[in-house]
Amino acid sequence: MRRAILFVFSLLVVPALALAQNVDVIKERKANFKAMGDAVKPTGAMLKGEAEFDIAAVKNAIKVIQEKAPLQAKLFPDDSKEGEKTEALPVIWENKADFEERFVKLAEAAKTADASITDADTFQAEWPKVTGNCGNCHKKYRKPKD
Repeated sequence: MRRAILFVFSLLVVPALALAQNVDVIKERKANFKAMGDAVKPTGAMLKGEAEFDIAAVKNAIKVIQEKAPLQAKLFPDDSKEGEKTEALPVIWENKADFEERFVKLAEAAKTADASITDADTFQAEWPKVTGNCGNCHKKYRKPKD
């Protein structure tokens, strides 16, 4: 009887725990992407000339990218392909090395920008090199927005 109970328990609880981990990792990566997006949003307006150049906002965006980008590559385990309304395309897991390398490149571009951006002119020249990494990855690895 005890074995039967343990067997049923393992059939019910173990998959539930795995699903919970899946949801947690998806929530974490979504939170990191949101943090990066929120930090970068003011810089987009600056780049378009819709807002005044603000070095503090730029440095904040750089800091957030440098903190979050390295974490992201680890937040796409094989069991997180579906669930929690993810926008991740299956091609991520087919091209995992390329996908993970893109986060390395994003962090490196942010580091370079941190050293290079000192005023509006250097921002205009350097910032697209950072955000270009975001856009290129979105085109290949994220479901299009509705």
